[in-house]
Amino acid sequence: VQLQASGGGLVQVGGSLRLSCAASGRTFSRSVMGWFRQASGKEREFVATISGSGTSTYVANSVKGRFTISRDNAKNTVYLQMNSLKPEDTAVYYCAADPLPKGGGSYSASYWGQGTQVTVSS
Repeated sequence: VQLQASGGGLVQVGGSLRLSCAASGRTFSRSVMGWFRQASGKEREFVATISGSGTSTYVANSVKGRFTISRDNAKNTVYLQMNSLKPEDTAVYYCAADPLPKGGGSYSASYWGQGTQVTVSS
């Protein structure tokens, strides 16, 4: 499985972006997919996950009410809609397949995408 993230960019405070993660491989619909982010000088942190069917989602408290994760299994793509962006949302965003918590806030995953930069300017 290969994951290709896109959609990052520079946006002003309060703006919106939609990230996409296109996956190759025939097992996409069976994979839990997640988004994570890593700000400069900080550890990578969890943002959101979505079940294989798309019926179950979980979003970090720091982005709840502003970010929405979704997927289109027909297109092998998972999305992260980000609204009301804040400067603290600035980070490289990564998608991941089958993320598992390792403890201490860190995660492993079967596959990681290459990351896409999101910069929120004030």
